[in-house]
Amino acid sequence: MKRLFMLSLGLFLFAIPSRAQSSYDASVGYSYFHLGGGADLNQNGISGSLAYKPIPYLGIVGDFGGYHGSESFATGGGGAFSVSVNTYTFLFGPRIIMHNPTKFTPFAQFLVGAAHLTVGNGGSSTTDFAYSVGGGVDVGVLPHLSVRPQVDYIGIRDSGNTIGNARVSVSAVLRF
Repeated sequence: MKRLFMLSLGLFLFAIPSRAQSSYDASVGYSYFHLGGGADLNQNGISGSLAYKPIPYLGIVGDFGGYHGSESFATGGGGAFSVSVNTYTFLFGPRIIMHNPTKFTPFAQFLVGAAHLTVGNGGSSTTDFAYSVGGGVDVGVLPHLSVRPQVDYIGIRDSGNTIGNARVSVSAVLRF
């Protein structure tokens, strides 16, 4: 009887990892960021996220990004000048994950935090409240590696107005 109990316990313990869900993931990738409002500037950069899943369908996410763009303007005397703008986002919040039996795992998220904008080299800067509503899909490539296309609307509150921005990203996701 003792051997049967030990065999059953051993099989149970070896079966647990096969049913376990990843509880962390990290992503990093390229992002196209369209800074709206009066700026109407296209920026390129990098974004990444860290997520902890306390339960399989809910993740707690930290999302970070840095984007750069410049715009040239003509002057009245036939010359031109260029303005460079950097945008950094720091966002946190919940992610709803819709697991299914395929290699495609869609998700939606709502994040809040801050956006820091700098204009010119050592020029003016501002840090404002920001929020993001968006989602994407994780496409499984290997057991712990996915590719994540993602689209987000990012609102930045500046002087009582909301600047609407769009971000499109493609990232590599590592689950551990």
